[in-house]
Amino acid sequence: MIEITSGTIEERIIRILQKTYPITIKEIKKELNISKKVTQRTLQKFQIKGIVKLDILPDKTYIRLLRNDFKFTGRKPQRKFIKHKTKPRKKTSDEYDGIMFN
Repeated sequence: MIEITSGTIEERIIRILQKTYPITIKEIKKELNISKKVTQRTLQKFQIKGIVKLDILPDKTYIRLLRNDFKFTGRKPQRKFIKHKTKPRKKTSDEYDGIMFN
């Protein structure tokens, strides 16, 4: 079982590879909107671990997912901050609410 941290580029790439085959590096780069260098570095890391195989052709590089036993763990998505409304402050009798001139 391979543990992948949720919310990372690695998780996003693996999810794309599970849905789509065949796919090229350019297509992943375009779908995730990240640089080619980051995509290639991540895929080479996966290739060293034995998760993917890069099929290099003269004009394209196809990616093949070799394993499918992933466990996505780790970070939980941040919840949206909720701003609570406060009640308007009630005026007390000793607060002056008139003209500034005497």
